[in-house]
Amino acid sequence: MKKIGVLISGRGSNLQALIDAQRKGELGGEIAIVISNVESAPGLERARRAGIPAVFRDHRGKSREAFDADLVAEMREHGVELVCLAGFMRLLSPTLVRAFRGRILNVHPALLPAFPGLDAQRQALEHGVKLSGATVHVVDEGLDSGPIVMQEAVRVLGADTVETLSARILEAEHRIYPRAVRALLEGRCRTEGRRVVVEGE
Repeated sequence: MKKIGVLISGRGSNLQALIDAQRKGELGGEIAIVISNVESAPGLERARRAGIPAVFRDHRGKSREAFDADLVAEMREHGVELVCLAGFMRLLSPTLVRAFRGRILNVHPALLPAFPGLDAQRQALEHGVKLSGATVHVVDEGLDSGPIVMQEAVRVLGADTVETLSARILEAEHRIYPRAVRALLEGRCRTEGRRVVVEGE
């Protein structure tokens, strides 16, 4: 069973989606370690309740490179082959990206390349788009700029607030993230330039 490392900073709802998929045998791998840079992150307790090793690692007082080197060492110790970012509120350094190149996934609450970075749902509303959604992409050294693995569109309604749109996009994230993880772990993702072709999707 291929090992997955999950990095979180908060509540861990996408982590829970991955845990649920693993329980159903639909993830294609096993979550071996959950690491948070926030000691009080509720996602740590989610992991522990599921019997998954979960640890806090403090980034304060360290350079990005030094902290990421610690993460790499921790994940290698647990045999991690795929890294999943699940609300991890830090930009990765080249140290981590190079250690797991092509094997780091992130889920973002917008249809990339539109609205990268923070407050994507607010950006979508302010721009008046009629469709937003969720994107799973491979992480590179840029900000939400890596090749797109999977997307799901979500209609933007006239009465939407940031909260209501965010809630519907989050449901889409929970649906596509485990599917993307499984596709990558099963070797069904083929990269052609910037394009990722997913067999069976």
